[in-house]
Amino acid sequence: MPEANSDEHGDGMTVPLAGRPAEVHPTAVVEPGARLAADVRIGPYCVVSGESTIGRGTVLENHVTIMGHVVIGARNRIFPNCVIGGEPQDVSYRGTATRVEIGDDNLIREGVTINRASEKEDGLTTIGSHNFLMAASHVAHDCRIGDHVTIANGTLLG
Repeated sequence: MPEANSDEHGDGMTVPLAGRPAEVHPTAVVEPGARLAADVRIGPYCVVSGESTIGRGTVLENHVTIMGHVVIGARNRIFPNCVIGGEPQDVSYRGTATRVEIGDDNLIREGVTINRASEKEDGLTTIGSHNFLMAASHVAHDCRIGDHVTIANGTLLG
């Protein structure tokens, strides 16, 4: 879990407890309430939800979108055009606050999509640590991925 605490200025942003403060490109949109740990780097044209938490040393390259309640651990690298935390592609979904949790040391390559969970189970989509999600792969709602998993280009999990 990222090391962070509430900010003294009341603007809803998070201040890192230790290390270099988060670096946010001027074209990125980080909504109030987002929790960014030390050494996080948010690249050009990224959008980060106010309900998200991003752990130490994680890098969002350009054009990454983090939507809804998403927790991302430490030292992940997320490449351009990824969408993490989008609503589940399930016609029965009714807008409940479900979430995505991602562990540490993952590589998430270009165009990967990871959807929040549906309301059918426990409301959680998870990805463990030390994984490699190759370009254009998709992790659907309610999926559970462990540690040390490689998902090849264009693979769709459901």
